Amino acid sequence: MSGLDHQPPPLFKQGPAPLALLILYVCTSISLLVLDDRFRYLEPMRLSLTYVTAPLKQIVQWPVIALTTVDEYAVTLDQVRQENTALRQARLVDAEKTQQLQVLEAENQYLRKLLETKRVLGARVQPATILYSARDPFNRRVILDRGTDQGVIEGQPVVDDQGVVGQVTRVAPDYAEVTLLTDRNQSIPAQVVRNGLRTVVFGTGDGRLEMRYMSSNADVQVGDWIVTSGIDGIYPRGLRVGKVESLESDPNGIFSKFILTPAAGMGRYGEVLLLEPVALPTDRPASLDRAADNATGTTMSKKKRKAQ
Repeated sequence: MSGLDHQPPPLFKQGPAPLALLILYVCTSISLLVLDDRFRYLEPMRLSLTYVTAPLKQIVQWPVIALTTVDEYAVTLDQVRQENTALRQARLVDAEKTQQLQVLEAENQYLRKLLETKRVLGARVQPATILYSARDPFNRRVILDRGTDQGVIEGQPVVDDQGVVGQVTRVAPDYAEVTLLTDRNQSIPAQVVRNGLRTVVFGTGDGRLEMRYMSSNADVQVGDWIVTSGIDGIYPRGLRVGKVESLESDPNGIFSKFILTPAAGMGRYGEVLLLEPVALPTDRPASLDRAADNATGTTMSKKKRKAQ
């Protein structure tokens, strides 16, 4: 019993003092640092620990890597969308510029042809621009930016690079009204290029032309070019009027009517040429009506002779 009294219980067994342990740990650490720095004794242990902890390090870093990847993907996706939007806008701008260039190229070619036409016709030519079409739905008319202030007079013929467009029918100080050749009230003396056959061409009001009351055996073929004859003293001789498109015969087989496609580009572009009339008559519509009546009267007399 006396021996048990001198031995402390295990619960209160005392070890080295904390200060002694601290000194021991510090000395051990310093020794290991010096040895590792000079002799690299702990390098194999460090490599082993690196291999052992590598999977754990990857597991710990995986959420960070995943979050970083998702964030980069979102940023990249947003950048791609912005770039796609910018590219689409740039493509639209380029497409618009391409269309404008195509229009400008076509207009440039048209103006070159118009200048060539002006050179061929001589100095009696004045350029003009079509401002707009007249509001009257029953007439084919356009308004030009030239008027009496620029020397424009009623009755002046208007042409483009392809042929006859029409005639000035009303003039104001700053504009002129042109009745197109396709107007139903317009007519023009003409002739067939192939054989010189003279005729009168009328407007139909629907964008075409026609030669009326032609003899059924008239030497006119589909594809023939019709030009101005110059006998009216207004249009110079040899300007293109139209091209024969089709033939329409009456049931009796006495008369024929030829449908023409206008040579001029009615309203294709905005530039035309005003010609000085060769000899402007004051009764131009009546003279043309008389020419048409003469042509009609000739064919009617033939019809009567055949009937007799």
